[in-house]
Amino acid sequence: MSARGPRFTGRVAIVTGAARGVGRQVALDLAEEGAHVVLSDIRQDGIESVADEIADLGGAALPIVTDISRADDVDKMVGHAIEHFGTVDALVNNAGILQMKQPLETITDTEWERMMGVNLNGAFYCLRAVLPIMKERNYGRIVNVSSSAGRSTSANGGAHYTVSKAAILGLTRHAARETARYNIRVNAVAPSSLDTDMAREAVSADHLDASKAQIPVGRLGHATDISPAILFLLSDEVGFTTGATLDINGGLLMI
Repeated sequence: MSARGPRFTGRVAIVTGAARGVGRQVALDLAEEGAHVVLSDIRQDGIESVADEIADLGGAALPIVTDISRADDVDKMVGHAIEHFGTVDALVNNAGILQMKQPLETITDTEWERMMGVNLNGAFYCLRAVLPIMKERNYGRIVNVSSSAGRSTSANGGAHYTVSKAAILGLTRHAARETARYNIRVNAVAPSSLDTDMAREAVSADHLDASKAQIPVGRLGHATDISPAILFLLSDEVGFTTGATLDINGGLLMI
């Protein structure tokens, strides 16, 4: 929580991929700072558990099972958010998937399309759904979660992962330029290798250890390293910052 008190009292925030990892931490931190949080994920048990945690904090949360790779699912999710909370002030495009590094020529059409469907199309669908609401209210804060892979290449994922995360940065910049005059700020974060359930499921322990060895601060990142940066970019403290990418990588990539 900010030293000046809760920064998001009464704000309504959608967090995708909210069942675990970075999304869960962001949702909990937003709720602790007064936000009403829409929890979007394909894992029903996960988002219901996070909703219970937020209730224990005295906060308000709405869990909605959503496949963000489907535009109709996203539109329904945003519609339910409006019905329940009345508006949308903030969006965290966090949901994503990772597939272990493999030669480019071995990536199948299905693997490529699934990666783009979740990591890129999902973020686009969410942006498209919330922007009319934010424009009408002349207010919005959006953070897209990219990766160090989008800044360079992926140490652990395949080419399709790198491309999807690079595209997120282009989407961030373009959306920021289009929407700045509506008092909508669109920024991104680019974490390096994180110690999360998704990483442990997709990447071998040897690969994660190799990634850790290359990080100057000597460890993998955690959800608690990423969430404060996302909340900062969602706050009104960054009224003059849009189209920016905040690198959070323990010194792995300095540009």
